[in-house]
Amino acid sequence: MAQPQNTIAIVYDYDQTLSPAYMQDDVLFPAFGIHAGKFWQRCATLVQDEGYDNELAYMKCLLDYLAVDRPTNAQLKSLGGKMRLYRGLPEMFEEFNEGLLAPQYASFGIKVEHYVITSGLKVLIEGSRLRPYLREVFGCEFAEDAEGRISFPKRVISHTQKTQYLFRINKGLLDMTQDVNDHMPQAIRPVPFPHMIYIGDGPTDVPCFTIMKKNGGQAIAVYDPDDQERNSFRKCFNLATHADRVRHIAPADYRRQSHLRLLLEEMVQEIAGRILTDHRAASEAGVVRAPKHSA
Repeated sequence: MAQPQNTIAIVYDYDQTLSPAYMQDDVLFPAFGIHAGKFWQRCATLVQDEGYDNELAYMKCLLDYLAVDRPTNAQLKSLGGKMRLYRGLPEMFEEFNEGLLAPQYASFGIKVEHYVITSGLKVLIEGSRLRPYLREVFGCEFAEDAEGRISFPKRVISHTQKTQYLFRINKGLLDMTQDVNDHMPQAIRPVPFPHMIYIGDGPTDVPCFTIMKKNGGQAIAVYDPDDQERNSFRKCFNLATHADRVRHIAPADYRRQSHLRLLLEEMVQEIAGRILTDHRAASEAGVVRAPKHSA
């Protein structure tokens, strides 16, 4: 039986999408005295010389570098509140709560949910200023040993695996014990892809951009407006112009009246209007009109 599909999902990458910095460089390395250049070089060596996957390489290096400190997840979470965010965050989420949807959409039960899918550490985002506004966060995780210290990778999300979590949102399978590969008819999926918007910053988001384009969703590539070298802009320009991965690019500025905010607000209103129109059409189609009687 078909279910109400009244949810609009905005899904964000984190590093260089919601923040101008990589979360490890931003708060983790300074807290534990890790030299960023040497750390990332060690990761690159594991990838190039020993065949590690990128995300497993950085998680192994973190465990190696933190072997002396042996922090708990709770200690790592406490660092999340210090992470830098782009202009307009987290204020945008509060402003969206107050009046993103026009009254006719909100009264019909249409709502907007926010998600983050990242190859960074979930625990840092759990401690960030963004967390109160997010329905769910998907990211790499560490298990803890008997003393509560991080001990082994519990979950690793590569840029290609990020697409799995788009399908989790699509199917409403946010509990990691649920099998995302289980068949689910389109009519009962809580968040159809045409009701979804994905925001990322570069080539590592291409698999997610592709899923959105293939399935009728929207995608925006964002760049750092303060990057004087324009490398961030060029990544997005190439994604839109040469690779044909996205239709929209915008500076990562989440303040009112910015290009990105205008895009997001217009997309949400358009999706909400389509949801309402579809529901009204379905309702009218389900009404059996009484036969007319001649006088």
